[in-house]
Amino acid sequence: MFIVLSTLFMAMDHHQQHLQTFRAAISTLLFPLQQLINAPSSSQQWLSEKLMTRQQLQEDNTRLKEQELLLRVQLQKLDTLQIENIRLRQLLDSARRIGERVLIAEIMSVDLNPFSRQIVLSKGSQHGVYTGQPIIDAGGVMGQIIKTSPFSSIAMIISDPDHAVPVTVNRNGLRAIAIGTGTSAELNLPHLPNNADIMQGDLLVTSGLGGRFPPGYPVARITNVIPQPSAPFAKVTALAIAKLDHNQEVLLVWRNDPIQTAEKEDQTEPCTTVEQAEGVCDEFVDDENINHNAQTPSEPNP
Repeated sequence: MFIVLSTLFMAMDHHQQHLQTFRAAISTLLFPLQQLINAPSSSQQWLSEKLMTRQQLQEDNTRLKEQELLLRVQLQKLDTLQIENIRLRQLLDSARRIGERVLIAEIMSVDLNPFSRQIVLSKGSQHGVYTGQPIIDAGGVMGQIIKTSPFSSIAMIISDPDHAVPVTVNRNGLRAIAIGTGTSAELNLPHLPNNADIMQGDLLVTSGLGGRFPPGYPVARITNVIPQPSAPFAKVTALAIAKLDHNQEVLLVWRNDPIQTAEKEDQTEPCTTVEQAEGVCDEFVDDENINHNAQTPSEPNP
């Protein structure tokens, strides 16, 4: 009997929807009962959330702080990698502009002697590095190699007081010698007459004389030109364009075949800046009655 009635009600509800209102009323009446049945589980969950111990909160807080610290460290590494990537791109762009064979070397250490400007590079004779080889950065000339070993080399920076590089004024071709002062980036241009055609802001580039530095590399910009009527020469200073104290990588440049150049360096004793000033070397820079040796300096005695 109940089965027949159930079947009849189901058929009526399916075809004519007569029981929809009745079913809604029953659901409304049974809703409190459903809530009462679900109350134990809901109460347990609420109590577990509210009764969490202080220790658990402290542990969660400590874990979140550690995760934050790790994320900050990773972010710092990403910033460092981004800056290094930009710096390497600048070096590679400089290498493409040069059009000569180059090799990137890392600066391993810096000489702490306040009267010397020398650095140790991560490339040596096993990589083709040779004595007298020029080094540059993305801005301009940095210096030259003065000693090599199989896997490292020592370079003298152009601001070292024992370093000199033959230069020309890019504006008019006036030749001079740029000598280091021992400060971070300042260079002196001695023996320039008071009436020499040189002015503040002039760009100095390598002249190519002396056979060490290829011509046309930026070296420095003139910062001061002070005529001295009581002396035959003006006081001229310049500021190196290369970031001498800020680089982590440099470019080693090959002008000619490194083996031939190395043999030539072994046969020729380089001149010191004193000999250049006195004009006793084999090659000279002659401009407006100024004679200077164009060779670069030898390694200073430790």
